[in-house]
Amino acid sequence: MDLAGLDIVVIALVVLVILILFAGIKTIPQGYQYTVERFGRYTRTLDPGLNLIIPFIDRIGAKMNVMEQVLDIPTQEVITRDNASVASDAVAFYQILNPAQAAYQVANLEHAIINLTMTNIRSVMGSMDLDELLSNRDKINDQLLRVVDEAANPWGVKITRVEIKDIAPPKDLVDSMARQMKAEREKRAQVLEAEGSRNAQILRAEGAKQSAILEAEGQREAAFRDAEARERLAEAEAKATKMVSEAIAAGDVQAINYFVAQKYTEAMASIGKAPNSKVVLMPMEASSLIGSLGGIGAIAREVFGSGGAQVASTPRTRQSTPATTTTASTPAFRNPFDTPQGS
Repeated sequence: MDLAGLDIVVIALVVLVILILFAGIKTIPQGYQYTVERFGRYTRTLDPGLNLIIPFIDRIGAKMNVMEQVLDIPTQEVITRDNASVASDAVAFYQILNPAQAAYQVANLEHAIINLTMTNIRSVMGSMDLDELLSNRDKINDQLLRVVDEAANPWGVKITRVEIKDIAPPKDLVDSMARQMKAEREKRAQVLEAEGSRNAQILRAEGAKQSAILEAEGQREAAFRDAEARERLAEAEAKATKMVSEAIAAGDVQAINYFVAQKYTEAMASIGKAPNSKVVLMPMEASSLIGSLGGIGAIAREVFGSGGAQVASTPRTRQSTPATTTTASTPAFRNPFDTPQGS
């Protein structure tokens, strides 16, 4: 009987020891840290893994999630510096770095962070104009992050990011902004169109200027070449006249006969080619023209030698021919080389 009672006591002690051991063994999951309180006072922080505490003396206080967490900041009305009312909401990301401070320095950590962020959103956005507010979200996010993180630092919390999700002006303000944007774009289009027209006119004027310059240069070059051609023609005429004069001075009558016959023949050809021809009576001695041609033949023999073409000799007797009917554009013309009938 005594042995049976002793066995019961031993079994009870073993069970008690096992219960005590289970009560003192704590397993902490990854991403969490637990605080330990001894008689209600914080003593230490348990890291993830297997941990031992003193049963019935120590107990687990706060179970803190040390992973990065996100808080949805509710929508609120914000009045800007230019008295425009807008609705804005945001999100905040935070991470607990010191579980003891987060557990014992502030009550309801998430509620505190939400209200702190909302307050600073009103402060930061209220110091800006509406246009600046809509175009500088990065600046707003940076200011909010700096201010909220500094305020939450005593709580053992790191604010990693604060982002404005939406900024919604009232409908009438949105309509006004749309009209303003349309007017601005129309103004910009008119300015661009005016600049394009001005550039086109400038380019056309430049083209006309270059064209006039090139045309003037072409006319100058043409005039220069024409003057050069006339100068060369005059030089050739002067040279020919000089050569004829020298031949006459040397006593060569055939040269003057050639010169006079050439001019005479050209004059007769001009009379015959007149566009408004008329019938004229012009006395002409054939012997004068034949004599001139004989002079040309003599010159050719002197130039080409005896092997040249045979030219008929010029008859010495003058034969008068009857009046010849000639088509010309001028009145009757008398041959200056004709010899009067009485001589």
